[in-house]
Amino acid sequence: MSKPASLASVRPIDLVRFAADAIIAHPLRSGLTALGVVIGVAAVVLMTSIGLGAQQRVTSAISGLGSNLIVVQPGSQRGAFVQTGAGTGISINDGDAAAIASQIDGVAAVAPAVRGQAQLAAEGANWNSRIEGVTSSYLVARDLTIASGRMFDDREARQGRKVAVVGQTVVNELFAGQDPLGRRVRVGTVPFEIIGVLTAKGQSGMGQDQDDIILGTLPAVRSRVVGRRVKGDAVQNIYVKAATEDDLGRVQEDVTNLLRERHRIRPGEEDDFQVQNLASILQASQAATQTFTVLLAAVGAISLLVGGVGIMNIMLVAVTERTREIGLRMAVGARRSHVLIQFALEAVTLSLAGGVIGLSLGAGGALLMAKLGSWPVAIATWAAPVSLGFSVLVGLVFGAYPSWRAAQLDPIEALRRE
Repeated sequence: MSKPASLASVRPIDLVRFAADAIIAHPLRSGLTALGVVIGVAAVVLMTSIGLGAQQRVTSAISGLGSNLIVVQPGSQRGAFVQTGAGTGISINDGDAAAIASQIDGVAAVAPAVRGQAQLAAEGANWNSRIEGVTSSYLVARDLTIASGRMFDDREARQGRKVAVVGQTVVNELFAGQDPLGRRVRVGTVPFEIIGVLTAKGQSGMGQDQDDIILGTLPAVRSRVVGRRVKGDAVQNIYVKAATEDDLGRVQEDVTNLLRERHRIRPGEEDDFQVQNLASILQASQAATQTFTVLLAAVGAISLLVGGVGIMNIMLVAVTERTREIGLRMAVGARRSHVLIQFALEAVTLSLAGGVIGLSLGAGGALLMAKLGSWPVAIATWAAPVSLGFSVLVGLVFGAYPSWRAAQLDPIEALRRE
């Protein structure tokens, strides 16, 4: 215990020194006092990191589909007793895509498409990949570029020529990374000539390899590769790229009205197609993940409040244990305000130290999770100031009652306490 003789003319620095001495003198108790705050702050930082990482992943996945993009899909397919999921019908076709391109203003590109999985074979190597049958407008609609070679033109697309553009993963798996231009790849049982290679895009926000793809002409893929599921001139998607972001809402409405007219859907009847604006989907997804992040932060904040209760309990125990010390300080001239400030400083210091340690553990946990689980690192910029500020607030709030109780002790009664 520090010498109390100087307390008659105590200085602020002396109160800080007394508080520090009390904390250092009881390291185990101090560690247990701060433990709850450590866990609480670490939980808040880690939980918000998970939520923000999820938001980044969803944003990356949706943005990777293309900018200013509207996707038209078939509606659900109705059976005698059940209704299957969206996109299972065959209600949209080439004519719908042509009508959208010719009759709606503010459209930069329209690209009908079919898709499937196929076993690829070339030069003794095999690989299972995603295949899409598209038109030449697909690159513009999906914001894709050609790294080498070229995209098939409108004439080749209309004629259904068996030519293909492949992603970099397909190049690596079938041709060991060598130039595939001019070589042939068998898609199922159908040979395609490779005329172009797409610029690598890497993994999407959802972990899908965007380079594991082969693009063929729409008629060839539809009739020769995925013909069992898609017949006639039906398509599974129509990608509509608006000229500007401001045109998205109007183009989406115009596409809906045009398709309702073409499909002869009466007022009040349900559409047999879906028109989705990726910007609206992105906003809804961001709102959902933000709510998710707030909920996770709230869970962590509960842990922090529990830590505050722990501080109050242990500080009350400390007041009981140090009753005689408090009485001696007050007997030699310390004011009640000095005792109040000293105990408040102890509570705030312990809480702040716990906040610093918890912040370090939370950030470290977020980085470790990102490294081990391929999860985006997303530590909020406000994490440090808010966590440390809230730690100080917890120390002040939950240390207030023990500090007040210590200051209210009667010096004579305190000196009598064994």
